[in-house]
Amino acid sequence: MSLPRPWAGCALAEHGGADAGPPVAFDFSTNACPLEPPQPVRRALQQADRRRYPDPGYTALRAQLGAWLGVASERVLPTAGGSEAIRRLTLAARLRGVARVWVPQPGYGDYRAAAEALGLEVRAYGDGGALLRALAACGGEPSLVWLCEPCNPTGESLPAAFWQALAALPGRGTLLALDRAYEPLRLEGRDPVPPALADRAWQLWSPNKALGLTGVRAGWAVAPARDDALPAPRLEALAPSWVLSAEGVALLQAWTLPATQHGVHATCSRLRAWKRQQRAALRALGWEQRPSVTPFWLARPCEGGLARRLVALRAQGVKLRDATSFGLPGWVRLSVQPPPAQQALLDAWQAADAAITSVENSSASFLPS
Repeated sequence: MSLPRPWAGCALAEHGGADAGPPVAFDFSTNACPLEPPQPVRRALQQADRRRYPDPGYTALRAQLGAWLGVASERVLPTAGGSEAIRRLTLAARLRGVARVWVPQPGYGDYRAAAEALGLEVRAYGDGGALLRALAACGGEPSLVWLCEPCNPTGESLPAAFWQALAALPGRGTLLALDRAYEPLRLEGRDPVPPALADRAWQLWSPNKALGLTGVRAGWAVAPARDDALPAPRLEALAPSWVLSAEGVALLQAWTLPATQHGVHATCSRLRAWKRQQRAALRALGWEQRPSVTPFWLARPCEGGLARRLVALRAQGVKLRDATSFGLPGWVRLSVQPPPAQQALLDAWQAADAAITSVENSSASFLPS
């Protein structure tokens, strides 16, 4: 039986991390931090009271996050991670009359998936300049605009000039949504988003990637300072009861502690050194690599036969993220991993490359001249 529209033809978004195969020994496909979380977070999760529901209004948590962020607690809405927030914000925009959604390309697939599931028109933009021109030409038509800073999957940061130009555009009819999942993992430069623009946007935060705890689905959204276009209570009303588990509450409360932030800072220093080492090793293999300010980036390992090499790597317990679903065939997204994992990747790649090249050469020798 075919599904009724607007769901007909929609597919699940592809992600990195765990798949349906055997456990991955060396997972470069995830963009989560490979190091263990700071001790206050581990202790908080161990002590989380799983016997009872959390406070359904998350009053204490919202107050704690608001005080840490320097915003009113009413602007802070707990979410079950970034993906849940994307779905909920898209639905809220749809109910407010938005019919068009702008998504970055390449970009996180859930932006598009959430819009298409609701029958919204999706338009992709390839760079900041293209988005600015498109928004200037829209004439205030209601739109939801997704921005990811730093960006997934590229790990790149949009320049300060783009953010200044975006801030100068009239805001009427446009809902800005800033995905900030990877800001805590910024290894280079500073956050380029002007505070005044951030106050005009919905901001989505999910620190579980920076903590290496992607299995704990927890995050928050910060509503714009003036939410006339989409009031915060509307987004709150669309949440299921107890959208955060006890573990999620514990994780977010521990995130705000000074000791946790000190631990994250130390983790980023370590990742920065590993990243230099890993990029140098891949450069020596001849891989093309795009710049990145995060612990993950895009790379093109070879001219052809990438899919077979990725299958061979997976058989050896090494996984990379095929970037074809991002619209980048021939590229992979990979993350920084510890030196032993880096060596495992180099060894597995060289073995797979040698084996596949040998088969290709043998096949070619039987072709008629």
